[in-house]
Amino acid sequence: MAYDGTEFSGWARQPGRRTVCGALEGALGTVLRTPVALTVAGRTDAGVHATGQVAHADLHAGLDAVWLVRRLARLLPPDVRVRAVTPVPDAFDARFSALRRHYRYRVATAPYGADPLRARDTLSWPFPLDLDAVRAASDGLLGEHDFAAYCKRREGATTVRGLQELTWTRGDDGVVEAAVSADAFCHSMVRSLVGALLDVGRGRRGVEWPGALLHRTERASEVPVAPAHGLTLAAVDYPSVPELAARANATRRLRVPPA
Repeated sequence: MAYDGTEFSGWARQPGRRTVCGALEGALGTVLRTPVALTVAGRTDAGVHATGQVAHADLHAGLDAVWLVRRLARLLPPDVRVRAVTPVPDAFDARFSALRRHYRYRVATAPYGADPLRARDTLSWPFPLDLDAVRAASDGLLGEHDFAAYCKRREGATTVRGLQELTWTRGDDGVVEAAVSADAFCHSMVRSLVGALLDVGRGRRGVEWPGALLHRTERASEVPVAPAHGLTLAAVDYPSVPELAARANATRRLRVPPA
């Protein structure tokens, strides 16, 4: 599924608030005439977008997937779309079976800021941005670490994550895009990483600073959190069918910080 997160209070259901999950479950319940509960691959925060979000639900086995997509297109608001519905094995879990999530963060560095047609998904950056320094600092964050300094801690949840990609490219239009991939992300992790690296890019912090924070065991208050609207969940990867159950079981095991 895809959505423009601007007018949503995030993915998760919240009483009295407009959320992506609420819009989707409401539309599904209307079409299928029964309550539907969705399990999502990655719960995005308020203002964060998606082009490749994945969720699963238990539905009738004989359901016509193409019919459902068309019916949802008529009922859903224009800022959220279900692109495809696919039957999956019982072992599939949108959250726990995922191998990795891929995010993109867009930063406009042109003097005039973001193009009007992309202003809702692109941060206008009014400062210099030294990409060589940003890339060098990014390399020091790759691998499995305790990212407590970059996460809003949740009770009983681990902050150990395997960061597999953190690359930066600049397009001809002056827009810089960060590609961030990991097996999973803790709350606010991507935006905190981007915020720290943008501080390096503008010269406020040294290249070694983001990596040095990996020794922290608590959230680092000096790390800025980049604005939500520049972030998009681009894709989620899953293993082959025979490996789904094993992957879900492995993901559920609590990881501890590397020695």
